[in-house]
Amino acid sequence: MKKKKNISFPDAKKIFRIIQFSLFFILLLFIPASGNVLTSKTVSLTIDPTPQVTLTPAPPRPVNVTKAGAPIISAESVVIKDLTSGDIILAKDEKKLLFPASVTKLMTAIVAFEKYNLDDILTVKTVVDSGRVMNLVEGEKLSVESLLYGTLVHSANDAAYVLAENYPGGVEAFVRDMNLKVKSLGLEDTNFTNPVGFDDPRHYTTASDLVTLSVYALQNKLIDKIVSTKSITVSDTSYTYFHELHNVNQLLGKVAGIAGLKTGFTEAAGEILISVVKKNGQNVLFVVLKSKDRFGETVKLIDWVFNNFQWH
Repeated sequence: MKKKKNISFPDAKKIFRIIQFSLFFILLLFIPASGNVLTSKTVSLTIDPTPQVTLTPAPPRPVNVTKAGAPIISAESVVIKDLTSGDIILAKDEKKLLFPASVTKLMTAIVAFEKYNLDDILTVKTVVDSGRVMNLVEGEKLSVESLLYGTLVHSANDAAYVLAENYPGGVEAFVRDMNLKVKSLGLEDTNFTNPVGFDDPRHYTTASDLVTLSVYALQNKLIDKIVSTKSITVSDTSYTYFHELHNVNQLLGKVAGIAGLKTGFTEAAGEILISVVKKNGQNVLFVVLKSKDRFGETVKLIDWVFNNFQWH
């Protein structure tokens, strides 16, 4: 009779480990690849070494390629500005305080346009007969658009006054709003006391401020159209009175590229002319204050710019 062999504790321990490892490997066979198993992953970051940057090309700038000096003129204050690049081509005493005369009507038109509708009908209450007028009659009724043409094309004092007198609060409120617009546009050296341009010690501006005012006015498509109009006839609402309006700017229609803007004259202010010239693909603004020959001197300045400057 054989004796049973007793398994010692160390042998039992080995058997338990074998079973433990066997179960572990069997479990590995049944665990899917997408199971909740901790694995190490490598994350790769791709950095574009040449980021895409869109640059807006700078506008061409005027360069005096001939080095020719500006013509000598009598105007006490002058500014020539290239409207595309914003460059100042010429500045002469541009901060000197001077009377604006009828270029005041640029602000008059702006305030009227921003308050009234073009088809609003205004009545002539006070007849202004001093200076340049379109011969309005007391009680006559005209549209705001017709009065704007009278104000800017014919530079009519009576038309400008009708726009102001019919304003809510009257002429005083109109002038107040003219000066509020002055502040909003950042015109530091300008003040108005009337909507017409009559001389007054407190009614003044500078060539520099008139450049800013003109650029703002030209953004209004109707004003831009009116200031380039050589002549037009308007009537009252009943077609009783007809008014022939003629632009004071003698260069309009005679000098190539002249697209209007505004004239002014009083004995104290001298001759004033603001001109916008569109020529050779360029857009240049000329402001001439207190000149003895505004038209002739503006032509000299135009010739100097377009004969000696190139845009690069």
